[in-house]
Amino acid sequence: MRISQCREEDVETLDAHMPFRGATSHHGVRWARQREGRGTFLVAWSEERPVGSCEVRWEGCEAPEVRAVHPDCPEVNGLGVWPETLRSQGIGTALIKEAERLATARGCPAIGLGVEKNNPRAHALYDRLGYRPSTPYLDCWSYEDGAGVTHRVADACVFMVKLF
Repeated sequence: MRISQCREEDVETLDAHMPFRGATSHHGVRWARQREGRGTFLVAWSEERPVGSCEVRWEGCEAPEVRAVHPDCPEVNGLGVWPETLRSQGIGTALIKEAERLATARGCPAIGLGVEKNNPRAHALYDRLGYRPSTPYLDCWSYEDGAGVTHRVADACVFMVKLF
């Protein structure tokens, strides 16, 4: 397995192999933020197939509750491993470690991530990697499906932080 920053030509491959909700590719949105310098979109590859990804959002978490407490903390966002049969094999850990390496290289004193309160498996992973619960918040987002219907989602989360 190797981890690299997403390239423009990778977006189509990601769309074909890694699921996303809605009519618009979130891979393309993450690539655009990287191109603008607002994020770094990391992809884990097994041979020539993407098996996981995450984004480091250098501007931090969008939730106002989190920004109030951690205004300058970059956020690991959208961590995912596909297919699900590859989970618990170190891919997520490797992506997080690379995100941490990038943050320390930029001189960041900490990095954070959000985890849904009803996801104990992810919470256990982040705890094992040294992240500590900090701030509860609602992760509010939306997507448009293929029929043009907008779906709004609000996930109860906790922002976890790791100090370097």
